[in-house]
Amino acid sequence: MTVSFQLPSELAENLQRGLGDLDLAAKEALLVQAFRSGLITHYGLSQTLGIDRFETDALLQRYRVTEGTLTSEDLEEERNNLDRLLGPARS
Repeated sequence: MTVSFQLPSELAENLQRGLGDLDLAAKEALLVQAFRSGLITHYGLSQTLGIDRFETDALLQRYRVTEGTLTSEDLEEERNNLDRLLGPARS
């Protein structure tokens, strides 16, 4: 799906100087708001933007979103799940 809208040229030029790629900036802003609203998951945000979980966390930090992001407890739980499935990690 394509979403588009018009901006006055002067505003678009100013925004582009500050934000760079306006299409990407608008897409990120929409998807981060959807994440904040609970409409998409962390994984969905990552997949839609084509970035990994750490890049997604960095993006959410840039937008000052802390609720719903992965915590150290989440990562520990994932590590434990992998240990159960694959055996403990070896150094």
